[in-house]
Amino acid sequence: MRSRFSLAAAAAALLISVGARLTAQGPPAQPPTPAPAGQAPATAQPPGGGRGRGQATFPAQQRAPGDPAVIQRGKTLYEINCRLCHGADLRGGDMGGVNLLRSPLVLNDEDGELILPVVQTGRQNPGMPVMPPFPLPPDDVKAIAEYIHSVVATARPQGAPPAGAEVALNIVVGDAKAGAAYFASKCASCHSATGDLQGIASRVSEPMQLQNLWVAGIGGGGGRGGRGTAAGAAPTEASSRRPVTVAVTTADGQRVQGRLDRIDDFIVTLTSADGLQRTFRRVGDVPKVEITDPLDGHKKLFVQYTDKDIHDVTAYLVTLK
Repeated sequence: MRSRFSLAAAAAALLISVGARLTAQGPPAQPPTPAPAGQAPATAQPPGGGRGRGQATFPAQQRAPGDPAVIQRGKTLYEINCRLCHGADLRGGDMGGVNLLRSPLVLNDEDGELILPVVQTGRQNPGMPVMPPFPLPPDDVKAIAEYIHSVVATARPQGAPPAGAEVALNIVVGDAKAGAAYFASKCASCHSATGDLQGIASRVSEPMQLQNLWVAGIGGGGGRGGRGTAAGAAPTEASSRRPVTVAVTTADGQRVQGRLDRIDDFIVTLTSADGLQRTFRRVGDVPKVEITDPLDGHKKLFVQYTDKDIHDVTAYLVTLK
């Protein structure tokens, strides 16, 4: 009897569970009602009132496309009045203007109503250069705003530049004569325009690459006589630059030299010319350790360079063809 009662109870529980699930599921979904002739079918809206992930959330990104003629006029006015500070791609220019692609003011502007007072009265943002007032007619400012919005509408996330042809930037803006003087005072002890750097601008024809290479000292250590790899040589030549070397003098006067492999407060490890790797324990100043780094001069100057120094030296180096 007890066994039959248990089986009956289990069967009843199973039926109740199935019934509850069917009730929770509700009636089957009805297919969408066909749209009347001449009308587009309705599309499903995402939860939250249609503001799905990836949709425009700023007024400037929800605007209808502007008048092409107004946008073109605004572009011309932008090039004349705004490009120097805000850049050709709106991400900031040589005079330190803000990135307009990420500006909250631009993103919340709809028809120039927020941009107009800033242009006409100027603005001071903390930590940024002062923007002077521009006495432009309202229609001109609105045309500029229309152009800015047309660019923002094509911008990719995180203020990336708009899709399209890459904007060519000219970094050769320094004084070559001042660069030659700086080179003579700071660099000529290791490098020579008629030695290791002769024709450097022909070997590295891209000014940006040339600037990066000489600032970092990649391939440095060539010396005045042109030995080794020229400072600023192509990146593929960087592996041939002279290594950092070390000389270790032990307490009994033994001197061992080689390529520096590792050094810290406790040990120094080197590889000698015969390929033997040796490690010495360090206790204070014993053993005596002398390090020779071909890039030591570059590393010391790196914290002293100003933007003007870098621009001037680059302007000088591009003349060494």
